[in-house]
Amino acid sequence: MANRLAAETSPYLRQHADNPVDWYPWGDEALALAKQTQRPILLSVGYSACHWCHVMAHESFEDPQVAALMNAHFVNIKVDREERPDVDHLYQGVVQLMGRGGGWPLTVFLTPDKQPVYGGTYFPPTPQHGLPAFSAVVAGIAEAWEKEREELLRQGEAFEKGLTQYAASGVDDAQPGALTPAEVVQAAQFLAKRVDPRFGGFGARGPKFPNPMLLALMLRGARRSGDEGLLTPALLTLERMALGGVFDQLGGGFHRYSVDERWLVPHFEKMLYDNAQLLHLYAEAMQVAPRPLWKKTVEETVAWLGRELTSPEGAFFAAQDADSEGEEGRFFVWREEELDAALTPDEAAAVKAHFGVKPGGNFEHGASVLEVVGGDEVREVLARAKQKLFDVRAQRVAPGTDDKVLAGWNGLAIRGLSLAARVFQRPEWSARARRAADFVLERMRKPDGGLWRSFHSGVARIDGQLEDYGDVCAGLVALYQATFEPRYLEAAEHLADLAVATFWSAEKRAWLAAPRHQHDLLVPTYSLHDNATPAGASTMTEALVALGALTGRARHLEQARVYLEQLHHELTSQPMSLGHLWLAADALLDGAPEVTLVGSREALEPFVRHVDETYLPTLAVHVLEQGAPVPAVAREVLSGRPPRGEVAAYLCRSFACQAPVSSLEAFRALVRPLGAPPAPRQA
Repeated sequence: MANRLAAETSPYLRQHADNPVDWYPWGDEALALAKQTQRPILLSVGYSACHWCHVMAHESFEDPQVAALMNAHFVNIKVDREERPDVDHLYQGVVQLMGRGGGWPLTVFLTPDKQPVYGGTYFPPTPQHGLPAFSAVVAGIAEAWEKEREELLRQGEAFEKGLTQYAASGVDDAQPGALTPAEVVQAAQFLAKRVDPRFGGFGARGPKFPNPMLLALMLRGARRSGDEGLLTPALLTLERMALGGVFDQLGGGFHRYSVDERWLVPHFEKMLYDNAQLLHLYAEAMQVAPRPLWKKTVEETVAWLGRELTSPEGAFFAAQDADSEGEEGRFFVWREEELDAALTPDEAAAVKAHFGVKPGGNFEHGASVLEVVGGDEVREVLARAKQKLFDVRAQRVAPGTDDKVLAGWNGLAIRGLSLAARVFQRPEWSARARRAADFVLERMRKPDGGLWRSFHSGVARIDGQLEDYGDVCAGLVALYQATFEPRYLEAAEHLADLAVATFWSAEKRAWLAAPRHQHDLLVPTYSLHDNATPAGASTMTEALVALGALTGRARHLEQARVYLEQLHHELTSQPMSLGHLWLAADALLDGAPEVTLVGSREALEPFVRHVDETYLPTLAVHVLEQGAPVPAVAREVLSGRPPRGEVAAYLCRSFACQAPVSSLEAFRALVRPLGAPPAPRQA
């Protein structure tokens, strides 16, 4: 018989609907029941593409005896961390305070008042690898609650104090100060020293994560300094990822991370947020140092997004699973005999040479993950063979798709697609970004204009987190600069103003992660550090700088400045934790530059093309065709910039404008200080 999770919209929660565990979703009903019955809470947090979440579910949550033990002694709550990142972030602090690494599945035991008393991540069904059996942990906590409750309550109070400090870490002990351009370069240099000089990526051993925010910061440091020592390791990392098994060489799109140092064997789930950020980063790489590999990688990733992760209405789904038929990676890997059966001898030989397939394989059970190790001298043969393999693979049992729509992750995808559309001159990509933006703005808005976080089965639910507002604002600002449709800039400004009212703490000079009216968290949590996704405070600050430049309204820049100065010590002492916020700081330090191009469509085209193809990452751009009405949202900026001849280009920084120029040569010279020295061409 299905439990309460059958009525939920989260695909992850529905995966547990047939467990014998009497699961509740996180919410008033479960929390009230715990207080009413004075039973402790067993909190389990995971997500649909999490391999070890599936393992623990099969081993423990599907076991009737374990379920009976859980049901007898606990109110059992299951949380999709993608729906409630605030709950996840808070209780990840428990295992951090216990001196252990966090991760998923997350298992935390709480008092009826939501105070944690014990926690961990994956627990096996029997003792192994130094971990106790899950059933023993459950029984032990249940017994302690009956016999040593006062001690557990004292433990819960201590954890609450610790979590209060953890949730505000970097906020309460902030050391404000004004940032300098030199500190952008210093932060990038700090990162560059930690890049593997052989394979790229951070650290000499696996696992290795893409970390697009940090690589983007290295590009910014190279822009300011001209230091190839910052540029080279960033481009090396991008190259090794694009050629490695962490990139799906047949179907496009990046897997979540590599378990080894050379980007060969991935954890096979594919997340929207990774691919969204990498689209943006590879587009920037094309501006910095053009290569066919960047173009191929972006084109194949966009194709995967369209084919596998796009809803009929144009929004983007959250993720694809790592597992199929009970095995991780089974859909993606190949054995030699499978290649021989699918291809002609010439095609098989070309594929094996190109993708490094050898007897015995490089993965489990003699299979191989495809990585590019050879050239494409037999390009036509290889292209034909890849298409055949793609068609064969399409007949396999595919990994599951988490088809919920998350507002924030869609914002990141809109941001990435919008820049890629400009760089690669692909207007159909900005059309995809437009469809996703329209979906979020039409189907995921609350009556007050704010955002819902999640959409599934026709239902939008869960109050938007700061990351939703920040990511969507950043995406809308990027989309405006790809389409120049004022409605996207208007929507971004409205959401930014709502975010200030809903999440900004004037007392702390910091951003709350969850709405201030939310009542179901043990302690308030603040959005500070970037993880696999940028912190909502980081994307919101990025959006505010661009909004200030594009609207001419100083309040947006002042809001960004206050926060960046408050985080000065964190930024300079922990650059690896605040890579995306550094991008916003870099733009503010440039004076939030903005260029307005006014003229006829035909005459404007080469000017727009130059902006799109040149690495000018802090520059916001308006295009106003001669005779078109000035949009109200940008009237303060645009009304005083008349056309002069066929084209007039106005560059402004810190609300001070230079004299307009009309020739393309003069325009290139005008914006050149915002760019970077030419990168060395690939041999």
